[in-house]
Amino acid sequence: MNFLQDILSELRQEGAVTRQHLAKVNFNKSEFQPHEKSEKFGRLAIHVAEIIAWWKNVLENNELNFIDFKPIEIKSTSELLEYFDGLLNDAEEAIQNADETELNKNWSMKYGDDVLFTLNKKEVLRKFCLNHLIHHRAQLGVYLRMLDIPIPAVYGPSADDETITLIEKFN
Repeated sequence: MNFLQDILSELRQEGAVTRQHLAKVNFNKSEFQPHEKSEKFGRLAIHVAEIIAWWKNVLENNELNFIDFKPIEIKSTSELLEYFDGLLNDAEEAIQNADETELNKNWSMKYGDDVLFTLNKKEVLRKFCLNHLIHHRAQLGVYLRMLDIPIPAVYGPSADDETITLIEKFN
């Protein structure tokens, strides 16, 4: 298996788990903010979804410039999931259509003329697309817990899964 096949498999797995988390977002609580320096719940959920757009950008471009970035406005869970699903589909297609040699090229994240970082595309896919997604999804999980919203399983059962209750009965 090559890197693109591996990363596509990981994206699909992490995408499915991420979608389960996004499905739990209650936009009636979108203004929740656990700390003044923390992102608001609704904005964090949208950011988790929009990270998926980076995959296609990395594979089809050499930079992403945030100077004119305007976050999408989403007001409901169904809108969030529709947005996420579209971006995930685009990311999967971009990976399936990518040339492995493209991964050695550099990609930069910029804000105007300021270069925030430059790495080869393979590193960007792993560190700033996949790992960044997992990082913010974990933050979203903390928000869900603080709001007493059941947390989906990630790499095994969560404390909110019914299987935990069954396991506890046998111990």
